[in-house]
Amino acid sequence: MLQTKDLAVVILNWNGKALLEQFLPSVLKYSEDAVIYVADNASSDDSVAFVSKHFPTVQLIQNIENGGYAKGYNDALKHIEEPLLCLLNSDIEVTENWLQPIISEFNTDITTAIIQPKILDYQNKTHFEYAGAAGGFIDKLGYPYCRGRIFDTIEKDQGQYNDIRTIFWASGACLFIRNAVFKDLNGFDESYFAHMEEIDLCWRAFNKNYKTTYVGTSTIYHVGGATLSNANPKKTYLNFRNSLFTLLKNTDSNVIFRILSRMFLDGVAGFRFLFQLKPVFLFAILKAHASFYYNLPRLLQQRKQLPKRSGYYETHSIVWSYFIKNEKTF
Repeated sequence: MLQTKDLAVVILNWNGKALLEQFLPSVLKYSEDAVIYVADNASSDDSVAFVSKHFPTVQLIQNIENGGYAKGYNDALKHIEEPLLCLLNSDIEVTENWLQPIISEFNTDITTAIIQPKILDYQNKTHFEYAGAAGGFIDKLGYPYCRGRIFDTIEKDQGQYNDIRTIFWASGACLFIRNAVFKDLNGFDESYFAHMEEIDLCWRAFNKNYKTTYVGTSTIYHVGGATLSNANPKKTYLNFRNSLFTLLKNTDSNVIFRILSRMFLDGVAGFRFLFQLKPVFLFAILKAHASFYYNLPRLLQQRKQLPKRSGYYETHSIVWSYFIKNEKTF
């Protein structure tokens, strides 16, 4: 029977002293017997010294380089032996009793490998937060979306997702995973650096018959965009590139049709940015496609090696439903 002491809460940090100062106290206050780690990604500020001085009960892991979210966690989690892991962003405020429903679900359903809590917006606490909301899904072209958030439409939390249910992917902002499963999946794909690596991880987990669950009786508040905002073209580049990486590696069938469809729709998105007088985002998409072509041999090799499983996606297109049929909620 798993208990809170079997959980390692691991906060990845890069030059985030201000975030740690603001949000680490709530993690310490409400995490009871869990072991709290700060994994530092070779920060150039005084984050490590600050944590060491002001939070002496927090265990520090110092990575030798900034490998982004993916490599940063892969490097850090090699040092952690607790059977349960919580990968927690540094810009998250947790709430009282946030861990009990999670531990309970892991104990109730031993087939559950990954869990996400309800993620609300720290700046607007009555609404869901973009990164994860009430659990993630994927459409037939590999577009990710959430209960509570489809594209840029955010729902108000009115208790409509206070349930426990199977989902397809869990947000990397707050992702619980069994340590043994993380190791079995060989962790995150480090070529992603950041963004969508958790969707890739959950897709690979699904293809190995692991289950991902949303637990709406646990709530956290996420600032979002603390590292890269939506106004940063690097985020656009990573999202478009990594989405193509994920689709090619993990989809079970009709992969050529899906990739070509995504490329066409990426072109539409690029022209939309151009008409909005945002050419820097068009260039980010072009750069993402160039990187995809460059990495194609490696991705095809990964595709051959990774197991596949059918039934991963919804049979509809979320793009068609949202933009053409005007369906804005889950």
